[in-house]
Amino acid sequence: MHDLPSGTTATGGAGPSVTLVHACLRDGVGGSPTAVLEETGLGEVERRGIPAALGTSHAVFVSVESDAPAHPGAGPVVSLRFFTAAGELPACGHGTIAAMAFLAERSGQDEYHAALRSGGRVVAGRAVRTGGQFTSSFDWGPVGIGEPEPDAHRPVLDALGVPPELPAPGARVAELGRRRLLVPVATQHALQALTPDFGRLAEACDRLGLLGCYAYSPPSAAGRLAARMFAPSIGVPEDIANANSTACLAALLAGECGTGITVDMGDALGTPATITASARLTEAGPVALVGGTSAIERVVSLP
Repeated sequence: MHDLPSGTTATGGAGPSVTLVHACLRDGVGGSPTAVLEETGLGEVERRGIPAALGTSHAVFVSVESDAPAHPGAGPVVSLRFFTAAGELPACGHGTIAAMAFLAERSGQDEYHAALRSGGRVVAGRAVRTGGQFTSSFDWGPVGIGEPEPDAHRPVLDALGVPPELPAPGARVAELGRRRLLVPVATQHALQALTPDFGRLAEACDRLGLLGCYAYSPPSAAGRLAARMFAPSIGVPEDIANANSTACLAALLAGECGTGITVDMGDALGTPATITASARLTEAGPVALVGGTSAIERVVSLP
């Protein structure tokens, strides 16, 4: 095991050390609690048990494959695996942001770079230390955007609690690791008023092969908006922060919000979070860059 992050203490049992990171803070507070730990010999059942045991939505397992940079300036190659209580995910945006804070703290560097491997992709990650916080970003690469089949996703909207006359036009299916439905809602008030039927939503998303549903309000002229992510199929009824879906939205709005977007999440859960994302158009499609600020809360040891 490596030394513990500075300013933290280990509590609990004699098992693997877990660092609790609050990812995607808003003005220094809130953020999504995320469990980050070095790769272990735990089986899948034990890995799935960590989020429930520690009160987080996700756990991230970190393994440094090589300390030698993949190319000059890239930093070490690091493998990431993500688990919720329901199982393993090919990718997790806020989990990646949390992992970058963990790695940067452990390195002792004010600016840390790594080549991050997960879900069949290798992406460039960067974290900058500012006081006791870390601002991380990574380039996810191409995002797939497509129109849903007519009326095929109406059961998802019904389960979400969106009346037929309420959604703004333009729901899209976006793929980044997993497919999810991006749903524009006419106003921020209507967004916060959503009360999904999680059982029906999970069933509708499973039937269509969707990770979940990301509902969002119209962006301001400066590109700021609110969003809520519902993913009961993976054991996360509502996510405090969902960076991958925010990256998908930035790709969708690339022509509209040229300087990027700033998305506030978590307010309905009483835990504010903020994610930034931008996208550039390429021949391979829109390529998204996503980021957020994190703080390390404490280190605990599993039983």
